[in-house]
Amino acid sequence: MGKLENIPENSLKFSEQRSPVPPPLPDPLRASNKKKRSGKDGSGLRGYNLASTRATYMWDRLFDEGYRTDVTVNTDNGGSIFAHASILGMTSPVLRGMLTQAKGRGRRRTISIHGVSHDAVRVFIRFLYSACYEEDEMKEFVLHLLVLSHVFAVPQLKQICVWHLEQGFLNAENVVDIFQLALLCDAPRLSLICHRMILKNLKEISATEGWEVMKKSHPVLEKQLLESKINEDNRQKQRIKKSNERKIYLQLYEAMEALVHICRDGCRTIGPHDKEFSENQPPCNYSACKGLELLVRHFASCKLRIPGGCSHCRRMWQLLELHSRLCSDSDTCRVPLCRNFKERTVKQSKKDEMRWRILVKNILRTKRIGGSPFFSSDALTC
Repeated sequence: MGKLENIPENSLKFSEQRSPVPPPLPDPLRASNKKKRSGKDGSGLRGYNLASTRATYMWDRLFDEGYRTDVTVNTDNGGSIFAHASILGMTSPVLRGMLTQAKGRGRRRTISIHGVSHDAVRVFIRFLYSACYEEDEMKEFVLHLLVLSHVFAVPQLKQICVWHLEQGFLNAENVVDIFQLALLCDAPRLSLICHRMILKNLKEISATEGWEVMKKSHPVLEKQLLESKINEDNRQKQRIKKSNERKIYLQLYEAMEALVHICRDGCRTIGPHDKEFSENQPPCNYSACKGLELLVRHFASCKLRIPGGCSHCRRMWQLLELHSRLCSDSDTCRVPLCRNFKERTVKQSKKDEMRWRILVKNILRTKRIGGSPFFSSDALTC
């Protein structure tokens, strides 16, 4: 097996028993992390220790004592680790292929794992035996273990490495390096998390040494990140724009509702001529009614009431025309000029007609998204 830095970038239930199970024996060698969680289907355990305490102790002991080992794993700086071919071959298809081609004296074979530290290789091989690791060792060698898990096809270990990297390991200084490593090791979740972090803190991260190294060695990747940032900013602007538009459409809907309420039922001190107002009236339930009431009073008394003569009056004319386009029966509607605007729409240009249709469509669509119809039957009789 060649050195790991030479890897191409693109490669990169126990049986049921009727009798109760006896408690596990104490582990005299190592205080293993015993944190366990039940799987979603209740069929297994998840955590640092994926087997029973007793079985883990026996597998760890087999690895530590090297009883009847038949494989020597050569590491950097002349290090050697003794292991069992059956264990390595069963847990890693890549190691199985290496063992098939390995040469050695008698029954003992020799393979090499270079490019990472001797201790990282030892933690990796120990995981192949017992599916266990020490917390401090994982923190120290998590990047090496991620590479080893990818190269030797150990997906369980890769998932654990990714989880640990997500738990506070990422920062502005190392996120670019880990992002490139995630792409090389085919870790999509980790690469997505790094990608989001880079876009969120691009100004700070682009000033780090890791960014400068990536800029020289992978200029295409830098270009893609900058384009992603531009696209993300554009999407954010579009979301803000649509949100603001939706607020405007909802305000127009509420204004239409309040206009019908004032013209049909009356509100506080304003309403139809046949409405009698009392001093002690219940509070109005229409949020837009107060502002619209002031606008109607101004419209009734303004001397420049003609369209275009006053900005407030021009707004009132637009509200009246919008109502006429939403009203289903102008013959019984009590909103002023409703029928007049209905007849006027026939004489409008196609451009103006299309503009009003789009506005009405957006108002109705926005209100349906909010979960309510436009005017209910008891709120609008026209």
